[in-house]
Amino acid sequence: MALDPALAAEIEASVAEGFADQVAHTQALVRFASLRGAEHACQDYVFGAFRSRGYATERFAMDRAAIAAHPGGSKIDARHSDAPIVVCHHRPQTETGRSLILQAHVDVVPVGPLDLWTHAPFDPVIEGDWLYGRGGGDMKAGHAANLFALDALARLGLQPAAAVTIQSVVEEESTGNGALAAHLRGYRADAVLIPEPEDEKLVRANTGVLWFTVEVRGVPVHVREMGAGANAIDATYRVIGALRELEARWNAEKDAHRHFEAEDHPINLNIGRIEGGDWASSVPAWCRIDCRVALYPGVPAARAAAEIEAAVSDFARTDSFLANNPPRVAFNGFFAEGYVLEEGSEAEAVLGRAHARATGATLQSFMSPCYLDTRVHALYDRVPALCYGPSAQNIHGFDERVSLASVQRCTTAMALFVAEWCGTERRAG
Repeated sequence: MALDPALAAEIEASVAEGFADQVAHTQALVRFASLRGAEHACQDYVFGAFRSRGYATERFAMDRAAIAAHPGGSKIDARHSDAPIVVCHHRPQTETGRSLILQAHVDVVPVGPLDLWTHAPFDPVIEGDWLYGRGGGDMKAGHAANLFALDALARLGLQPAAAVTIQSVVEEESTGNGALAAHLRGYRADAVLIPEPEDEKLVRANTGVLWFTVEVRGVPVHVREMGAGANAIDATYRVIGALRELEARWNAEKDAHRHFEAEDHPINLNIGRIEGGDWASSVPAWCRIDCRVALYPGVPAARAAAEIEAAVSDFARTDSFLANNPPRVAFNGFFAEGYVLEEGSEAEAVLGRAHARATGATLQSFMSPCYLDTRVHALYDRVPALCYGPSAQNIHGFDERVSLASVQRCTTAMALFVAEWCGTERRAG
């Protein structure tokens, strides 16, 4: 049943009333340089924000053995974060509505050269409609919106008439294991909403992601005898060519995958890092590349990994040097499958009504060629997993920024969604 228009208007007004505080809270989150493995202080702040509102709040460590044993677990190496997962729980007086998980991540990607930023990356400067800062868009604005959507109801003396769990996770940018850890903890709900920066649209389909390395060993000699050696960096570039052929082959299969047919290049291989050699005047004896590649929903991560290994091995056998010095392929992060959000769920219909009320426009959906934590809930909880959030620019780039007007619209839509999906009841006291 659609939300009462009078209540919807009150919720809109309440979001607006609290928006200055929401922006300040978002800025506080951005000030934490919560890079991979350094999210502890930010999670402590989140814990305090949850508990100060009276929610039952907990923090727990990721169970690495349980993650490794799960089919959706990504690879764990020495760089994997040991920061805690922080979760708070709203429990109604009377359970009459449908339960909900609201989730966001606090980990952010590296900032790169500081001189390429207009403002310091962890200085949340506001210029006009834009809030700048690493993680402001991806996804601390959405993180704040989860909490302030419930705050908007509280200002009206209301609360959800169903259980609501707010999950603050890490490792979203590297493995997705934070969301999986919460799943393994046993948290479940009738629907999930994750407000990633999606230009006020709903993600319909989402690629899986693999992270892997390729290491090539060469034969070091002095450059005056360069022809007698084997340059590992040169050889690595030849391996990259073979990986590009695999990328092209996977893209050519797009017509067999619903929601991907119209995309020009849905499968992207990124050579994200390269290192090698020890001395400018020595032929390099080693080179290693760190790579990321997408895979279609329905393609098992293990099958895609086997294809990568085969592509490298098959090419190496045709290369005069690599045939005797096979490259080493290892998987060291994301090992995650994609998902499709099937149309027709009541959760999507409720979000559609909330979005229309907040924005005056029809909710649109699209395919996102990147990793999203909604895959955990879609694949393993098998509930509607809605990824929907504000407009942002330059995420993972320089001068990352998020539109505050868009954040307010999305927070309004989220609060309206919570009110209709969960129902409302009067707060005690």
